[in-house]
Amino acid sequence: MFCCFCIVERSPNERKKKILELEKKIGYTFKKTELLVNALTHSSYANEHHISYTGNNERLEFLGDAVLEVTSSEFLFHRYPELPEGELTKKRASMVCEPTLALCAREIPLGEYLLLGKGEEATGGRKRDSVVSDAMEALIGAIYLDGGFANAKEFIYKFILNDIENKQLFYDSKTTLQEIVQGQYEKDVRYVLVKEEGPDHNKSFYVEAILGNQVLGEGCGHTKKAAEQQAAYAAIKKLKCEKGDLCI
Repeated sequence: MFCCFCIVERSPNERKKKILELEKKIGYTFKKTELLVNALTHSSYANEHHISYTGNNERLEFLGDAVLEVTSSEFLFHRYPELPEGELTKKRASMVCEPTLALCAREIPLGEYLLLGKGEEATGGRKRDSVVSDAMEALIGAIYLDGGFANAKEFIYKFILNDIENKQLFYDSKTTLQEIVQGQYEKDVRYVLVKEEGPDHNKSFYVEAILGNQVLGEGCGHTKKAAEQQAAYAAIKKLKCEKGDLCI
């Protein structure tokens, strides 16, 4: 894993090597490398290095968000021909929400390539959902500008719309688990914080999803909410295993 200044402050050969490494992972080669660097530049890094506002990735994020919305809308429109507009909107919101995009970004893993300021780096920004999800949208915007809509769409299908059912289940897991419990059991699920580890800027939370006196699932995350989602997802899998006819 390389540091937050890897692309800009290393030698030209090292910078080129890292750019080629990322391009290989995402399956796209930029004609204008500066667009890729722009997509990876967080505002904290730009501020520390006195780079103009247009040098950070916020404008590309804005553009990438629009491209992602169009692509995911078209995907859902054809994937679920019987669903009404309201249900399609809910599915799209789940697919392109911050946690889902962060999960997709980590599969690259995009966070390793970001240019962060020292403060953002020190407080765990490289692993923060908001930071990596924004960078994911910025990368989409950069690919769109560099190679057009078709290439951006291919990237979105490869890294965001793949395995969408499991991703959607994961980030809807607390809601899904509550619906299962209400339909099958008399008691409600409660989430218990078991322990916390690490410094304040990079803390890990451990949570158990409990039904009655039974621990259904355990989860860990950098926020309590993320840990609860992990625990709920584990609980759903356990219940599904115990009840082969469980429909989720």
